[in-house]
Amino acid sequence: MNFKVLPIAAAVMLSTSAFAQSSVTLYGVLDVGVQYRTGLPTAGGKSSLDMTSGGMAGSRWGLRGTEDLGGGLKGVFVLENGFNLDTGTSAQNNRLFGRKAYVGLAGNWGQLTLGRHETPAFDFALQFDPMVLANYSLATQDGAFAGRADNSIKYSANFSGVTVNALYSFGANTGGGGWGEVPGKAKLGAESSLGLGYASGPFAVGVVVDQINVGAPNGTVARIPKSDDMKIRRAALAGSYAVGPVKMYAGYRWAKAYSFATLPGTDGKNSSNLYWLGLGYQITPAFAMTGAAYYQDVRGSGADPWTFVLSADYAFSKRTDAYWNLSYAMNREGSNMGVAATGIGGSGYGTAAIGANQFGTTIGLRHKF
Repeated sequence: MNFKVLPIAAAVMLSTSAFAQSSVTLYGVLDVGVQYRTGLPTAGGKSSLDMTSGGMAGSRWGLRGTEDLGGGLKGVFVLENGFNLDTGTSAQNNRLFGRKAYVGLAGNWGQLTLGRHETPAFDFALQFDPMVLANYSLATQDGAFAGRADNSIKYSANFSGVTVNALYSFGANTGGGGWGEVPGKAKLGAESSLGLGYASGPFAVGVVVDQINVGAPNGTVARIPKSDDMKIRRAALAGSYAVGPVKMYAGYRWAKAYSFATLPGTDGKNSSNLYWLGLGYQITPAFAMTGAAYYQDVRGSGADPWTFVLSADYAFSKRTDAYWNLSYAMNREGSNMGVAATGIGGSGYGTAAIGANQFGTTIGLRHKF
């Protein structure tokens, strides 16, 4: 009997040793709440009470894997699906792995991956947006801060506190019915972006620059003069500083559209400056509050919206928390910015009646696994 058991035990040990060189992790976030908003243009300026997914973080599930290739080199991959917990439907234009989907190599020199990625502007906002890209957040003022790029190559690295994120896409939004990867139109839909950051103790600072060629979707390229050159450029600078349980944020973003492109929310002015300030306070280990203000100056226009956000979060455990978010959007002249992004990564523009202010509040529950 002992002779029969030993070969089996040896096989198990060898198998365990082999599998120890690689790993696959299943993870996810479930986030759903009840939201109330006033002044909805689609409802004739009336208010609404509804259930919404992703009040603090986009609901998702994903697979993350690594394989040790020896010599400090690793194979890596991530497949991450975004979905709407209130309806069970897929998010990100019904993509299967719309949040991210990439494979690549990693080592002491950094990580190089190919596929669909979060952009450096997304990475920048995760660190310097006081609301960390929740539904009422920096993404409401500019959806590019929650941007993702199809058909992209991304390099990321951290060298003693200095972070680098660089991305190039051959067609940033082809999976969303947009533009990119058109034969003979190499610039159409292309996106290039670079983010740099530095963190030391309580202090952090970052900068990001981005250019995306928006082109014209669905075969309409020939109808617009120089459509290959239709692009939007952005640059942002921000910093944060922590003092005990308090963390302060400040940031600035410049954006401009060129060659018949349109910058969202500017009503054809196509240039704006965006400023924000925020303060986070970890009152107890379980209870935290965050306040933020965002202001956008549309160049050549008086339609300059403000957004104010107040958030409270209580953690029942490391994995489960409840939150209450409140937001108020102040619109002037032709501005119609709403309080909430249309789903995480969407733009809040257009979700309020023209020139009308809007109030929104969400009470929700989030679970991480």
